[in-house]
Amino acid sequence: MTACRRIDEARLALMLLTRLPVGRFETPPDMAAARWVYPLAGVPVGLIGWAAFAGGTALGLAPLVAALVALAALALTTGGLHHDGLADFADGMGGRDRARRLEIMRDSRIGSYGVLALVLVLALGAASLAELPVTPRGAAALLLSAVASRLLMLVVLDTLPPARGDGLGQMASGGRGSRAGWLPGGALAVLLCLPLGGAGLAALLVMALTALVLARRAQARLGGQTGDVLGAVQLCSETAGWLVLGALL
Repeated sequence: MTACRRIDEARLALMLLTRLPVGRFETPPDMAAARWVYPLAGVPVGLIGWAAFAGGTALGLAPLVAALVALAALALTTGGLHHDGLADFADGMGGRDRARRLEIMRDSRIGSYGVLALVLVLALGAASLAELPVTPRGAAALLLSAVASRLLMLVVLDTLPPARGDGLGQMASGGRGSRAGWLPGGALAVLLCLPLGGAGLAALLVMALTALVLARRAQARLGGQTGDVLGAVQLCSETAGWLVLGALL
């Protein structure tokens, strides 16, 4: 029973965070119970991104072009979920008060702040990925960023209160007493960091600082986290990891 439940939680997490086929549920598990799988969902996503980057390089594409192919593969795998979150979060920060900011973030339309945020993050991501070596260390770098960024998303989910009484940020929240769910993703991030040495540690530090800045901004401007805040944390911290690893490897 426990193994089946854990498998269902893993399937639900993949269903929420990716577009990978995981079948259907007759009775899905509680969304909060699947939180521990969020960092682990970075493994298939990271592998797909690395396969696209390494495959493009093997076909003779320029590193920047191969990096853009990898970004496209990542966006297709996640359905652009985190990109949408970043765009909405950036747009919402322009609101005059908390209620207006949350209202803007619910709007499906994208504004100028959202466009600028996406362009800058994608440009930085492509330039950084292009610097990664096409070696096992490069693969570990991409996997570390994918896993650690989703772990940081989980940390923000559990440490900030929901800004709304509904939505993904509220439904997935496990509360402040739920930090044992960080252990699987934390252990995997440490393992992925080992072959990268100091570069991996530096990347984790910069990623954590990026998530902290965004979390403090969300707390101050929104009163907590939402699904869009979590998407922004994931994408921005992942890109920060690529920046550091691309420079140091």
